[in-house]
Amino acid sequence: MNIEVPTRVLVEALISEDGTVDAAELYDVAALLGMSDQQVRLCVKRLVAEGRFTHEGRGRKAVLRATARTERSLAPDVAFVRHAYQQDAGLAPWDGTWHLVAFAVPERSRQARDALRETLGRLGGAALQGGLYVSANAWEPYVEEAARELGVLDHLTFATTAMLRRGEEADPVALARALWPQEELAARYHHLLDVIRPRLDRLTAANPLAPEQVVVIAIELATAFTHAMEPDPLLPPELLPQPWPGAQARELFARCWSLLRAHPGHLRLFALYD
Repeated sequence: MNIEVPTRVLVEALISEDGTVDAAELYDVAALLGMSDQQVRLCVKRLVAEGRFTHEGRGRKAVLRATARTERSLAPDVAFVRHAYQQDAGLAPWDGTWHLVAFAVPERSRQARDALRETLGRLGGAALQGGLYVSANAWEPYVEEAARELGVLDHLTFATTAMLRRGEEADPVALARALWPQEELAARYHHLLDVIRPRLDRLTAANPLAPEQVVVIAIELATAFTHAMEPDPLLPPELLPQPWPGAQARELFARCWSLLRAHPGHLRLFALYD
């Protein structure tokens, strides 16, 4: 199964622990994935124009540096991946608390209001009704940070409750099934499993892989993993049907990543997630 890797994902994959991306490494890995130098240059230009990176030097000797904005945007992703694995291992049991955010942002701040809704969805929230969102996880710090940046924090109300009822339905499992698209999420993880299995077979085969093959596998796996994880609200296992394909996919992904890390020719991809 072929995976289309967005150039932006590749750039983020090569961010080192000090927040920099080496241009020579970027062009080399892009070539392995069939990307042209022009394609990479255009992507870098867009990322710099958007304020996500700064650019120092020229050509292959250049260095990209992630801005504070980019580091902030990636930090929750790293935390969410860690939380997902903690859930899978039974180290983050649900305490039965629902986390609510209500907002009433005036029409004059419509753009900020729309951005807030998008952020609440990205953070795993589900709309109960207009201006009222719920999460099964403690998302308050992330919501507050986003609302503060948007200048609408004063329009938000935070609350928690152990009793949530929608109409006559109060069963947490039934509520989770009604509020979040679990079938769609499961389908994404089944697709991820379809991507992982043949690559795991290649990594465990007797014939050694060339360094460039390892790099391509790493980027393809990471792209598919991101596609599955980004829309996942990371509902507690207590609220999901079991067995949940997300846990299985993450377990196999971790096995692949361990094999990739042990390969002598492997680049330090996704260093922020180590």
